[in-house]
Amino acid sequence: MAGLSDSGLKLGINGLGRIGKLTLWHHVARKAFGEVVVNLGRAAGKSLADVAHYVERDSTYGWLHGYLYGHQARPVITEVDEKKGTLRIDGLPVRFLREKRNPADIGWGAYGVRLVVDTTGQFLDPTIGPEDPKGSARGHLLAGAEKVVVSAPFKIKDKTAAVPADAVTTVMGINGNDYDPRQHRIVSCASCTTTCLAHMMRPLIDTFGAKRILSATMATVHAATSSQEVLDRLPEAGKGDLRKSRSIMNNIILTSTGAANALRLVIPEMKDIPFIAESVRIPTSTGSLIILVINLQEETAAGRIDRATINAIYRQAAADSLNGYLMYSEQQNVSTDIIGMPRAAAIIESAETHTRTAEACIDLAKVPGMDPALLASLKSVVVRIPVTQAVIYGWYDNEKGSYVRMLGDRTVSIAEAL
Repeated sequence: MAGLSDSGLKLGINGLGRIGKLTLWHHVARKAFGEVVVNLGRAAGKSLADVAHYVERDSTYGWLHGYLYGHQARPVITEVDEKKGTLRIDGLPVRFLREKRNPADIGWGAYGVRLVVDTTGQFLDPTIGPEDPKGSARGHLLAGAEKVVVSAPFKIKDKTAAVPADAVTTVMGINGNDYDPRQHRIVSCASCTTTCLAHMMRPLIDTFGAKRILSATMATVHAATSSQEVLDRLPEAGKGDLRKSRSIMNNIILTSTGAANALRLVIPEMKDIPFIAESVRIPTSTGSLIILVINLQEETAAGRIDRATINAIYRQAAADSLNGYLMYSEQQNVSTDIIGMPRAAAIIESAETHTRTAEACIDLAKVPGMDPALLASLKSVVVRIPVTQAVIYGWYDNEKGSYVRMLGDRTVSIAEAL
């Protein structure tokens, strides 16, 4: 933020895929760092000019200079130096490294980089050591960085292993303060879906408490990602999910999501709530939707939980949000309406909030461990409990508008504490 770029602090970005490129866009606009060093890990195109061509334009978000300054803007990439691997973007020095893929070999220290954002999606296990031949997030630390931000949830291969003490998962606006600069060296920013979901669940837990939420399920209707195929192709050897090799341009594809596991890391109360998360990929480039269904135990004295109650919770939570990450909309939106919307972790589509209340009948005689004497003393072993089911819709731009913006906020906050 203010004064950070004056310190001369340099930011490293590993990878220049969707999140990597848009992270570069974000920090060019923000100018919190004095220089950005991007590791491509390989040659790209015929020259650095081809890399500049790729950075300058985007099929989803348009021209970089249009993003920065609007329709009257002119190109902002200058001083392309093939030999040095450098150029300037809107005056900001950017250096491209095109040799090393293994984080341990990149040599961040030689370029004065203390903070790295790894956007490759490849190095997600914080338990793997820095000298692993296949690479690891800790390799960035061996290469000279002091902190590593990972733009995806951790994936620990050894299911018996715990998250190391120097690693933490945070979602800005939810548990951002869990990051301890004295302790943590590797920070996961979870995923775009977990980020949206966390901002949808937090107001409900704060209002009702985890014990009143009997169960929760969510499905994300998610835009395509670069891991999917443009056209059908033969699956690779050993691959079990045949749908991943099918064309995203022509299909709605059922897939999986790790949002449930990551959500428990950023909202501990979720461990006490039965929760299922599912994902469906659709043929759009960005702009996604979470459909959240929760079952709440009614409390007669507290008044009926209805559509107005749920919407009031989100309206107030959005108004109280100092960072603006949660938004409340009374408009009728479609997915393109929220593309590029800044800072919006979740946009509640209040017009489509629905609730239904009914009685759930529980036969106590079939509940394991019930005392037979207690059952015999009851007039009826069937208990009727009023339960309200609520359906809530939350939009999010799974690329630049939501996730990359919050990834940028996390990165800058870590830099300020260096």
